[in-house]
Amino acid sequence: MSGPQITVLGVGNVLYSDEGVGIKVAQVLEQRYSFPDNVVVVDGGVLGVHLMGVIASADHLIVVDAVCNGGQPGDLHRLAGDQIPSRILAKNSLHQVDLLEALTMCEAIDSRPETVIIGVEPEDMQTFGLELTATVAGKIDELVAMVLAELERLGVKAKKRPKPLGRVDIGLPT
Repeated sequence: MSGPQITVLGVGNVLYSDEGVGIKVAQVLEQRYSFPDNVVVVDGGVLGVHLMGVIASADHLIVVDAVCNGGQPGDLHRLAGDQIPSRILAKNSLHQVDLLEALTMCEAIDSRPETVIIGVEPEDMQTFGLELTATVAGKIDELVAMVLAELERLGVKAKKRPKPLGRVDIGLPT
């Protein structure tokens, strides 16, 4: 494996509308792009602390999730450094608090990767349903572009697949 280990981690709960946006972005990335061996895309779901091994093995971590940051639904966010703990705690989502705990434990064993959180302000995280709201679904391509920009910042160029590997249902009309 050449270069630093980079993990793109989609997190969230696909059962609660916009809460699943991180998972959907990870699926779209895997569907549309191929990556060098040092880059892995992981569907982290709501595993939180149980992702410690995945997190600790990375040199760079790009987390994709719904982020409540006091903005309007659909606003895009890039959080890094000192912005991360306060923003995660403000989310009121257990998987995010668990994610913060996992990052803190990795720091305690001196294995915390450089972390960036890419996210979108959700419109609805309460409704039981597999589809994203139209507002958040309309931001998927921009979120994908933000992840690809982070990878480029780290010296990685993703290759667009000539033919996507399938279709990710994000709630948009077909």
